[in-house]
Amino acid sequence: MNTKLLGGVLLIIGTSLAGGMLALPVVVSPAGFVNSIIQLFICWLIMTFSAFLILEANLWLPNNSNIVSMAKTTLGLFGQVTAWISYLLLLYSLIAAYISGGTDILRNLLVLAGIHLPDQILPILFVSFFGLIVCKGIQSVDYVNRALMITKLGTYFFLVVWVIPHIKFPNLFIGNPRFLPQSIMVMITSFGFATIVPSLRTYFDGDIKKLKKAIFIGSLFSLIAYTVWAGAILGTLPRDGNYGLLHMINSGHASSELPQSLSVTLQNNWITLFAQLFAAVAVLTSFLGVSLGLSDFLADGLGVLKKGKGALLVYTATFLPSLAAVLFYPNAFITGLNYAGSFCIILLALLPMLMVWYGRYHKNLSSEQSYRVSGGKLTLAIGIFASLGITLYSLTKDFHIFN
Repeated sequence: MNTKLLGGVLLIIGTSLAGGMLALPVVVSPAGFVNSIIQLFICWLIMTFSAFLILEANLWLPNNSNIVSMAKTTLGLFGQVTAWISYLLLLYSLIAAYISGGTDILRNLLVLAGIHLPDQILPILFVSFFGLIVCKGIQSVDYVNRALMITKLGTYFFLVVWVIPHIKFPNLFIGNPRFLPQSIMVMITSFGFATIVPSLRTYFDGDIKKLKKAIFIGSLFSLIAYTVWAGAILGTLPRDGNYGLLHMINSGHASSELPQSLSVTLQNNWITLFAQLFAAVAVLTSFLGVSLGLSDFLADGLGVLKKGKGALLVYTATFLPSLAAVLFYPNAFITGLNYAGSFCIILLALLPMLMVWYGRYHKNLSSEQSYRVSGGKLTLAIGIFASLGITLYSLTKDFHIFN
C-alpha cells in the first residue's frame, strides 16, 4: 500500500471511527451486542454502497464538484435544495456533536491539571485551535490526521487487547431487540464518511482505482473495528449504576464518562490514560474530517475560492453555527449524532441513489473513466426503499412529523 493510498484509507477511517466509537456502545446497550450485529452490518452495507454511488455521480462532473452540484445536475432544483438543506444540517449536527464531545474531554483534562475555565470559553478554545488545521486545507488535515490516526489505532488496539480478557460473555447476550431502532441513527452516522469522497477525488488526482480501494478498505476496517469495540465495551462495562452504559444515554457526557467507567471498572491507571487519549483523538479526527468536507461543500455551493475574503466567508460559515449551538446546548454529543443520522440517511444514501437513478436511466450521464457501480435498477430500487424506510422512521422518531 503506497503512501497516498494509506493516507486516503486513514482519512476514511478517521472520519468513520469518530464519535461513534464512544456513542455506539452506549446507544446499543439497551438492545445488546448480539442483537445489534446484523443491524450494524446492514447500515455499513447501505452507506458503503452509497459512497460508491457518490463517486460514480461525482465523476460525471468536473473535479472539485461537490454534492450540491451533483444533485443539481441530476435532479434539478429539487435535488439542489435537498442537498443544501440536508448537507448543512448533517454536517452542522456532526460538528456540534464533536465540539461538544471535544469540549467535554478538554474540560476534564484541564480539571485534572488544576485549571478551571468558564464553560463558555472551552468550545471557543477548541474551535479556535483545531479549526486552524482545517483552514490550512486537505494536505494539512491529511498530515495531522495521519499522526492522530497512528495514536488512535495504537490506543484502540491497546484498549481492546487489555479489555477483552475482562469480558463477561453472558453480558453480550443481555438486551431486548425491541430497542434496536433506537440505535440505527447513530449506526448510520458512524459510517457517514462519504462526505469526503469528492475531496478524496481531488486528493487522488483522479486515480479511481486507488480511490475505490480506499473506500472499501477504509469502510471495512471501520466495520470490524466498531464490532470488536462494541463487543469489548458491552461485555465489560456494567449496564446499570452511575458508571453504567444506560446512565450515559441520558447524561450527555458519554465522551468523558465512557473512559471514566473503564477506569472505575478495571481499576488500572494505564487504562485511564489510554481511554482518555483514545476518546480525545477519536473526537478530533472526526472533527477535522467533517469540517474539511463542509468547507469544501460551502466553497462549491457559494462559488468562492478558499482564499482571502472567500476563505473568511467559508470558514466562518463552517464553524460559527455549530459553535453557537454548543454554547447554548453544551451536552449535545449523543443528541447531535442522533439528529445527524436523520440527515445522513437522506444525504448520503437516499439522495445518491436517486441521483444515480436519474443520471443513468434518464439523462444517460457517463464519465471519461466509464466507472459504474455494480447493480442495476433492482439493486438501486431496493436501496431506495430501504433508505426511505429509515428516513421515515427518523422523521417520526426525531421530529414527530407523523405523530
